[in-house]
Amino acid sequence: MNLETIIGLEIHVQLKTNSKMFCSCDNRSELMPPNTAICPICLAHPGTLPVPNRAAVKFAITLGLALGCKINPRLKFDRKHYFYPDLPKGYQISQFDEPICADGSFALHIPGTKVDRDSLVVGIERAHLEEDSAKSFHSGSGETLIDFNRGGSPLVEIVTRPDFRTPLEAKTFLQELRLLVRALGISDGDMEKGHMRCDANISLRPMGETELYVKTEVKNINSFRAVERALQFEIARQTKLWEAETPPDVGTTRGWNDVEQTTVLQRKKEAMHDYRYFPEPDIPPFDVSELVREARSALPELPSAHRLRFQTEYGFAATDAAQLIENEDVAAFAEHVISEFYEWVSSTDADADPEAARAKAAKLVSGWLLSKYMGALSELGRLFTPETITAENFAEFLTLIYQSKINSTTAQTLLRKMIEHGTGPQHILESEQLEGASTEDVSVWIEEAIAESPKQVEQFCTGKTAVLQFLVGLVMKKSRGTADPLDLADRIREKLHKMIKTQKKIFKIPRF
Repeated sequence: MNLETIIGLEIHVQLKTNSKMFCSCDNRSELMPPNTAICPICLAHPGTLPVPNRAAVKFAITLGLALGCKINPRLKFDRKHYFYPDLPKGYQISQFDEPICADGSFALHIPGTKVDRDSLVVGIERAHLEEDSAKSFHSGSGETLIDFNRGGSPLVEIVTRPDFRTPLEAKTFLQELRLLVRALGISDGDMEKGHMRCDANISLRPMGETELYVKTEVKNINSFRAVERALQFEIARQTKLWEAETPPDVGTTRGWNDVEQTTVLQRKKEAMHDYRYFPEPDIPPFDVSELVREARSALPELPSAHRLRFQTEYGFAATDAAQLIENEDVAAFAEHVISEFYEWVSSTDADADPEAARAKAAKLVSGWLLSKYMGALSELGRLFTPETITAENFAEFLTLIYQSKINSTTAQTLLRKMIEHGTGPQHILESEQLEGASTEDVSVWIEEAIAESPKQVEQFCTGKTAVLQFLVGLVMKKSRGTADPLDLADRIREKLHKMIKTQKKIFKIPRF
C-alpha cells in the first residue's frame, strides 16, 4: 500500500524573561536549589492574583511576527482545567479561542535539496501564551518528587498545520525554530534543557487522499535526533497497522523511549471539552496594540534573510553561511573580519581585483574561521569569544595567507600562538621567527638538498618522480616549516629539469 505521512508539531518554547509569567519570582531558576524560586502566587495560595508579564507578552508578539502570524491586539487568557500534582491550581492559565498569534506561515529550506532557496512553506495555526507546570521526578521506588521552580514560567506554544511529510522536515523546522528564537533573544531554545519541548502528531493516509485520519501524539521527545527517530518508528508501526487493515481508529498519546528507541502507549488523547476552558476571571482582556508596534519596529534580521545575505553579499557557500549564522557572535565576527580584510588588501595591493578578493575572502574566512580556528579552540578546551583574537588581527592573519607570505603549516602554528597570546600576527612572526623564508634562502636550501641526495636525484632523473616529495620534505625541514611546499615542488622540479637539459649533473644522468 502506498501511504503518505502527515505530521504536525506542537512546540513549547520557554521564554527567557527575568521573572515568571504571572508573578515576580525568578525565572532563571535552572541551577537554583529545588523549590526556592516560588511564591504564594505560583503556588496558588488562596486570595492571590496573577499579573501578566509585559516582557513575556512582547516576546510572544515578536515570535508571532517572525513566524508571519496575524497578531491579535486584544490579549485574553483562559483557564484550562486538568488535575496533576505539578499544577497546584488545578488549572493552567493559557489561551483558547483567541490566541495572541494565528494564521502564520514560515518558509523552510530542507537539507539535501538542490535549490538555494526555501522549499517548504509551513503553516502556523497558532502561537499562544501560557504558564509552565512544575517539574516531576519519578524515583525507582515509586515516589514522585516535585520541584515548583519551573511552575509559572512563561511559555509560547506553537501549533503548526500538518504540513510535514517526512521526519527530516519536522527536525529541520525545529532546528530553524531554535535558531529563530535565539536570534530574537527570547529563548535559549535548548531541547536538552527543556527550553524547547516538542510533541509530534502523526498519521498516515493512502497516497492521493485529502482526508486526515486519526492521529497519534508522540511526547517526551527531548532532542532533534529523537524527533526524527520517534517519527520514523511511528511511520513503521502505523504502516504495519495499515497493511494489516487495522489502522488507528482512536487518538492516543504515546511516549518516546529513547533507550529502547520505541514509542509506548500512555493514554487515549483528550478532547478539547475535557479541559473545560472558560475565560480567566482574574485577568480581564486588555489591549496590546502598543506592544505590537514596539515589537514590529524592533524586529531584527531573521535567520533566513541573514543566511541569504551572507551568500549574496559576501559570497559564502550555502552550508558555510548556515554554519556561520548559528552563533550571533561568530556571524558578527565574520562580517567584521571581511571588512577589515578588504581594507588590508586594498592598502597593500592597490591593483587587487575586488571580485577576486571577495571570492578569496569568503573561502579564507569560512575555511580558517569555521575549521581551523574553531578546531584549535576545541583542542585547547576554549570557547569562541570575539576577544580571543580580534577581528582586526584575524583579518591581518588572513591577509598574510592571501598574499602567500606564510604557508599553511606556518599559518596553523601562528594561529595557535595568536589564540594563546592574544597578540597580532606580525608581532608573533617576528618574535617567534616564523616569517616566511626569503627567495635567496630557499634557493640555497634547494641546492643543499640536491647535493645531499644524489640517490634520490638519480631516481628522479630516471623517471621516478615520486621522490620529489622527499626533496620537498628535506627543504621544509631546513626552512623550519616556513617555506611553501607547493612552491618548493615547482622550484625543485624546475631545477632538476634544467640540470638534465644542460647536462649539469652531480653524477652521470642517463637521457630520457
